[in-house]
Amino acid sequence: MRFLPPLTGAALLVAAMVAATGPASASPGAAPAHTAPKITKEPFGKLPDGTAVERYTLSNGRGMTVRVLTYGGIVQSLEVPDRRGRTGNVALGFSTLAGYLSPTYQDENPYFGAIIGRYGNRIGKARFTLDGKTYRLGANDGENSLHGGDKGFDEKVWKAEPSRDGDEVSLRLSYTSEDGEEGYPGTLETTVTYTVTPRNELRIGYRATTDAPTVVNLTNHTYFNLAGEGSGSILDHRLQINASRYTPVDSTLIPTGELAPVRGTPFDFTRPHTIGERIRDGHPQLVIGRGYDHNFVLDGRGLRKAARVTEPVSGRVMEVRTTEPGLQFYSGNFLTGRLVGTSGRAYRQGDGFCLETQHFPDSPNKPRFPSTVLRPGQTYDTTTVYSFSTL
Repeated sequence: MRFLPPLTGAALLVAAMVAATGPASASPGAAPAHTAPKITKEPFGKLPDGTAVERYTLSNGRGMTVRVLTYGGIVQSLEVPDRRGRTGNVALGFSTLAGYLSPTYQDENPYFGAIIGRYGNRIGKARFTLDGKTYRLGANDGENSLHGGDKGFDEKVWKAEPSRDGDEVSLRLSYTSEDGEEGYPGTLETTVTYTVTPRNELRIGYRATTDAPTVVNLTNHTYFNLAGEGSGSILDHRLQINASRYTPVDSTLIPTGELAPVRGTPFDFTRPHTIGERIRDGHPQLVIGRGYDHNFVLDGRGLRKAARVTEPVSGRVMEVRTTEPGLQFYSGNFLTGRLVGTSGRAYRQGDGFCLETQHFPDSPNKPRFPSTVLRPGQTYDTTTVYSFSTL
């Protein structure tokens, strides 16, 4: 997280809108011819209170298409080519708004593709102390607060501003979180900008300002399967994470405060390993998480490579670069088979993985962890880039 002077910039230019080109499909398409980048808009249903939800489609004209909902800022689908040039959706999600609002989804709440805030990941016992005052949050994960509480940023309708700048198309989403929302102090003005580049990158820029001291930790919760959404297990994906330490957790998945070395453990991804290679080897931390659900302490500083994932059949490669100090690797352990995605197939345990760039879980209660405190006059500013290519 960088602190910058207060925002003073002008509004982004709004692109001309045309109808979008239909729903995402899990079946691979023909190799695309290069066309001009574009961003389009269409209705995507209404919430029970009548609030309209829209879907924006961002395309770079080179085979990459990203569909984003104003509800939750959700990345509904992400299509990229395989090694034969055939496009396919690699992000888990639903074909309709009803899927994201269904009782089954809300009961399990996997946060498919959503913007997470005010605080991504967990805060222990749903409380923290800042400047001598204790704040109590919504406890929605046992006694802990998870991903912003009972109604986090993933359930808000965001204001959208599309734009095009040369060969890049962007969608700037904004939301004002009022003082006291979910127990957090200060009014937080938040923007999240999705940009699709000609290099088959999805760049996500997060910015926020506050009028009172608060804590903030924003991320995106897209589940990936590089073989294709709905294709089954991700355990054969090969993963490398540039982290020599990780943060072990207690029985409620709250970090203990230790920054433990990965060497000699199933958490050592400094060299590539398949996700499934060591996931069932009985390590106590894997038993607690039912697999991987841990924060990795990334090596280096600035915008640098955090992770690389390859899928052998499709040949797809995803690299993650970020300015954040941490990366939550989650192997889809709590998918139960009750949710049916855009492919019409059920999502079972291990059918998707997340690489959530972030500050560390429970940082407000862990003085040794990098601070997540944001004060008036400062700007929260982080960047994450998901890059796609083929072997």
